[in-house]
Amino acid sequence: MMRLPWFEHRAPRSIAEAARILSAEGPGAMLIAGGTDLLPNMKRRQMAPRLLVSLKKITDMKKNGDAIGAGTTLTEIVDNPALPRGLRQAAHQVATVHLRNMGTIGGNLCLDTRCNYYNQNYEWRKAIDFCLKKDGEVCWVATASKRCVAASSTDCAPALMALGAKVKLVSSDGEREIALEDLYNNDGIDYLKRRPDEILTEIKIGRISTSTYWKLRRRGAFDFPVLGVAAAAVIEGGIVAEARIALGAVASRPFLVDKANDFLRNKNLTDEVIEEAGRIVASRAKPMDNADLDLYWRKGVAAEFVGYALRELRGDDMSATRMRIARQLV
Repeated sequence: MMRLPWFEHRAPRSIAEAARILSAEGPGAMLIAGGTDLLPNMKRRQMAPRLLVSLKKITDMKKNGDAIGAGTTLTEIVDNPALPRGLRQAAHQVATVHLRNMGTIGGNLCLDTRCNYYNQNYEWRKAIDFCLKKDGEVCWVATASKRCVAASSTDCAPALMALGAKVKLVSSDGEREIALEDLYNNDGIDYLKRRPDEILTEIKIGRISTSTYWKLRRRGAFDFPVLGVAAAAVIEGGIVAEARIALGAVASRPFLVDKANDFLRNKNLTDEVIEEAGRIVASRAKPMDNADLDLYWRKGVAAEFVGYALRELRGDDMSATRMRIARQLV
């Protein structure tokens, strides 16, 4: 049985109070919302914070008006028909019902990167002399690499990135708002640009008329993504006025495929245009051999998933394909 290490616990009732605690306690303190990612990591001794600062009692983290509170659970995202379809699809495919009831949208955006050599218990990792991401000196996926190549595993980040989302970060020194794509580094260790004393408090979504999210995973019931394709567009008179395609799980960060987005602008979503957009996106997918399924196949299938997403935006009935891929209609 894997047990949690000893830690202190604080439960502030305001964002300002939580920010003060983080500032005072330094790097030994970590935030916890649902805990669905952090607590298993602590049991595996991948993380061992001295102090956990809970966000559960902060009501301002759950308010949803012009922005989505970062403390909103994934279940609440799924159950809100006013939110964009792509975001609800992404949230619906995270883990299981029980974990979605606990996990939050903010936590999913800040999800730790994953790797077959990292996401193991302490004894397993010790047997291979650990890895570059935690306690070791070698990346076992790419032994000549000076950078950890653990993959981003968040579903909601690509979906929100496609929607032009911005996030607010609050600390005791003030607050700042950045585009969601600017929150991430392409580094498996230093994967967030959020400072340790900052709290992600809310998400604002841009002007998008339609969106979708497609996820590749081995198990249809629940699993982490080995490929995530999010697409959103403003379509006027059948012509794409704006398009945003984002990829997840094929790098250490989710990212927009700018070349494909530029290509789609001012075009009709014909089969030929969709095929070319898929080819462009697949050329940017750089999966590593650190997750489930063959990496070359995962790269190649990216074009097909882009096709599914763009056909759904076009208005095609993709329910049969979604049942085959996702094992459920979302």
